[in-house]
Amino acid sequence: MKLIASLGSLALVAALAACGDSAPKRPTLEEDLAAISAFNQRYLGSINDEDIATLSALTTENHVMIAPNRPPIVGKAANDAVNGRAFDQFMFDETWSPVETVVSGDLGFQRGSYTTTATPRAGGDARTIKGTFLRIYQRQRDGAWRMTRDTFNSESATPTN
Repeated sequence: MKLIASLGSLALVAALAACGDSAPKRPTLEEDLAAISAFNQRYLGSINDEDIATLSALTTENHVMIAPNRPPIVGKAANDAVNGRAFDQFMFDETWSPVETVVSGDLGFQRGSYTTTATPRAGGDARTIKGTFLRIYQRQRDGAWRMTRDTFNSESATPTN
């Protein structure tokens, strides 16, 4: 009987030890910031490379984009359609300059500035727009970051006299 009790205790200790080892390690702030920076490189690269598949893969299913002078674009499919039309009409050269990145648990946000030059595929002059952005990122179950909300505005055009 003592042998059975000892084996039972040993099994309980082993099970508890296994539970402690299987807890996922929480990334450090530095690791999260590096992961968001790497995410941004992929996201920005997909815009400049006109890679709609990668761009789509980097957003959540319920992604919302709030662009100037239009209603919010809600959901991955709606965002993919808008981005696809934009890629059909223009070639893009975009840069970002993040100013602040904050991570809290499984959410992060970043604000900064951007410059986009859009060149019409049908010909005509390229147009450069500068502005600011605010993005919200969400950590997924696999630990990867995805964009879940995106809003931006453009600077007012400087009047010429």
